[in-house]
Amino acid sequence: MSTTEAQAPKPFSRIKVRVTGLVFCGDDVALLRRTRPDSVHYTTIGGNVQDGEDYRAAVLRELEEELGLTPDLAASEPELIWMADARISRPGPTPPPRKFHLIYRLHVTPEVRARLATQEFDELPDGTQEVGAIEWHDYRKVDGLPLFPPIGRQIAELDSPTAPVTRFELEPITDQNYTWI
Repeated sequence: MSTTEAQAPKPFSRIKVRVTGLVFCGDDVALLRRTRPDSVHYTTIGGNVQDGEDYRAAVLRELEEELGLTPDLAASEPELIWMADARISRPGPTPPPRKFHLIYRLHVTPEVRARLATQEFDELPDGTQEVGAIEWHDYRKVDGLPLFPPIGRQIAELDSPTAPVTRFELEPITDQNYTWI
């Protein structure tokens, strides 16, 4: 075995943490829609935790970056409701990381919702930007959407946007139960 082979990272040998904010306004939840030439898919509002960053601070940072939900706008405190362990292959030359999704829930008023962003701009490696649309969906109807992380069923099964959550750990996300969108 060569030195290069011995040092090549194996799939899922790195761990990353992604935080998500499920922002509810009444019965609606904010999702980010990405339209690409070959697909349309949704993601929850969030992103990767930076090195040394506190999880709650990370979700608040992501909500400010993607939704414009700044600390001066009234929102409930983020409540950690779910954790999902993802081990899925992905396109590209870099071995995929194992990713833990920490899913927070918070609530805003219609007045705050009216002040939030309607678009999100993601910088791509080539320096261009991909524009995503912030859409609000009735939480009971998100099951079946091409959503990442794939938690549409769990969101739709909530008795209400404020319902207590009985199971914190969600089923693992693997190549067997997830298809890249």
